[in-house]
Amino acid sequence: MNEKIRSLLADRAKVVADQRAMLDKMDEEKRDLSADENINYENMDTEVDRITRDIEREKTLETREKEIEDPANVFKAEPEGTREEVKPLEYRGMKINVPADSEVQQRAWNTFLTRGIQAVGGDELRALQADADISGGFLVAPPQFVLKLIQAMDDEVFIRGMATVYPVTKAESLGAPSLDTDPADPTWTAEIATGTEDSSMAFGKRELNPHPLAKLIKVSEKLLRVSAMDVESLVTGRLAYKFGITAENAYLNGSGSGQPMGVFTAATAGFGISTSRDVATGNAATAFTTDGLMEALYSLKGQYHALATWIFHRDAIKRLRKLKDGEGQYIWNPDMKGGQPDMVLGRPYKMSEYCPNTFTSGEYVGIIGDFKNYWIADALSMRIQRLNELYAATNQVGFIGRLESDGMPVLEEAFARVTLG
Repeated sequence: MNEKIRSLLADRAKVVADQRAMLDKMDEEKRDLSADENINYENMDTEVDRITRDIEREKTLETREKEIEDPANVFKAEPEGTREEVKPLEYRGMKINVPADSEVQQRAWNTFLTRGIQAVGGDELRALQADADISGGFLVAPPQFVLKLIQAMDDEVFIRGMATVYPVTKAESLGAPSLDTDPADPTWTAEIATGTEDSSMAFGKRELNPHPLAKLIKVSEKLLRVSAMDVESLVTGRLAYKFGITAENAYLNGSGSGQPMGVFTAATAGFGISTSRDVATGNAATAFTTDGLMEALYSLKGQYHALATWIFHRDAIKRLRKLKDGEGQYIWNPDMKGGQPDMVLGRPYKMSEYCPNTFTSGEYVGIIGDFKNYWIADALSMRIQRLNELYAATNQVGFIGRLESDGMPVLEEAFARVTLG
């Protein structure tokens, strides 16, 4: 773990300590937070969120840096035979290619701005011309690009990493027998007797039928050819990410019809998680409570606790930070030293933008479970095909992504949904 991560962990610990000191003072004085204190607390909440994102980003970056063996491959070489001349530059140890006249363009533009067109020389004047017609050229300011893509933060995708994933390569579906009902307990009897006949034991079947998912993107040939960034890798990377979050949303909220069955979708037993696994005891109509979360946690058999993970929306995590148990201890415990996950009631949690966050009576606001009992069947793993000729008439290249997948919780007793009262 690098020094930056250690520093961020220390910063977060200080903010959390300040928050808890404010709440403890409020409890001691038996009052609510004042308006100013509430604003201050919300600002500290925002700061904790920001530092947490920075920690996760640094951890991810640290992992990627260890995996990258040849940073020069991050940017692709310019294809041979292109119209524009290129020259290699180095950026933080990575070789990239830029148009050879970019410096001439920039110098010419600066000269034009400061001294007028009469001061621009021959090569520089040609570098300033774009889309020239028979009457002359048009002066344009050459853009200066940085090797940084402006984009919103990606949503986290984690269900596949916790689930059990099966490839389906030689069949149309994945089926597994299930023991839906155990036999009744045996009875004490005489030595020569057989005991009572069982009528309870029942078998069922869990079947997953991979469903197709596809998307087409078209990109200009010129953009692929002259961009300093590796546009093709960018497009394929974003396609893979969008497929990932579409599947992630379905694993949580999918209807099970033509798509995976989500853990937050009430289903009949044997086809997902039924309402018998909804835990509302102890919760209020518009908020969960410490008692309500404990009810959900301990509705799971002890055998599932070792791998059990909570899933909440960030709005729920904000509320969790204020809750205490019966001993006055906060139930949210952030990692203070690095290397351990943040905990709620002693179990790790994941924060998802796709988790329900409507705090109204009867609504789901979280789940805990052993997600090894969520099965995913892949008939076609994520593939991206480059279409070179199909859109040649419009000077474009197509990229089409495809996958075929299905998913469902196969053992409902391994999960408990946090439901408002």
